[in-house]
Amino acid sequence: MKKTTPFVLAALLAAAALPAAAQFQKAEDAIEYRQGALFMLGQHFGRIGAMANGRAPFDAKAATDNAEVVASLSKLPWAAFGEGTEKGHNTKAKPEVWKEQDKFKAAATKMQEEVAKLNTAARTGSLDQLKAAFGSTAQSCKACHDDFRAK
Repeated sequence: MKKTTPFVLAALLAAAALPAAAQFQKAEDAIEYRQGALFMLGQHFGRIGAMANGRAPFDAKAATDNAEVVASLSKLPWAAFGEGTEKGHNTKAKPEVWKEQDKFKAAATKMQEEVAKLNTAARTGSLDQLKAAFGSTAQSCKACHDDFRAK
């Protein structure tokens, strides 16, 4: 049996996200979707962080592979923050997500821009460039968590 690569998985997830808002039968479905996408994003981002912070040996191919998955996943969760998904199913999203939509969308866009830079840096094969891009990407994630995610 052939092993599915992270790229195939990411491509399938990205294709599924295009009509994502229409796919949610219930608010819980949307919440599970966004939590799943954000969990996977965090897993792959964490692998890059381990290399950038010296907790794991630097592997240029692994960094590139994980950065590409992060770039794909960074586009997925936002469609699942629709109206009616602010409560239930153990959501950690603060009410500010819906009260400050412009600020939330700007934070998501900023994160995606930083992820694109991280992806570019990973492809250079330079640990120094990866470290620099990882730091600014992590800051964009933290800023959004600080404003829009309950502890």
